[in-house]
Amino acid sequence: MIKLFCIGKNKDASLRKLEDEYKKRLSAFDRLEVVEFKDEPDLHSEREKEALRIKEVEGGRVLDKIRPDDFVILLDLHGKMVTSEKFADLRAGWSASSRPLVFVIAGSLGPSQALVNRADYRWKLSDLTFTHIMCRVLVLEQIYRSFMIEKGRHYHK
Repeated sequence: MIKLFCIGKNKDASLRKLEDEYKKRLSAFDRLEVVEFKDEPDLHSEREKEALRIKEVEGGRVLDKIRPDDFVILLDLHGKMVTSEKFADLRAGWSASSRPLVFVIAGSLGPSQALVNRADYRWKLSDLTFTHIMCRVLVLEQIYRSFMIEKGRHYHK
């Protein structure tokens, strides 16, 4: 079982269509659930205390849904960047443990310290900056690619 926990809703129709395409493709390999969590308004996020409060509230919503046996992969700017091949090896190993995989995309201000502490693995997609909604598609595509690499299918070039 793979879960993708996301702060905020995907309101972009074209990206929702891509997300749905990868969810469909992934269904051949594993069960997938995408869970959206309410994001906090960040009118005063430039204030350090307010930014911390927002991250804690959003992180708390996610942590409430993470079970003790879940293997949590946090998308994190301070995480490890890996190649698609290395990610495929990692994902296969995590899947072999029979623990549910939970990928977490935090809100626009980043993850709370509690989410960082709970993460079993911190994954950095890129040095580039992407919207959170675009990251959802990229994460799903990389999970799909990892299965294709593992199975030796032609998709990965």
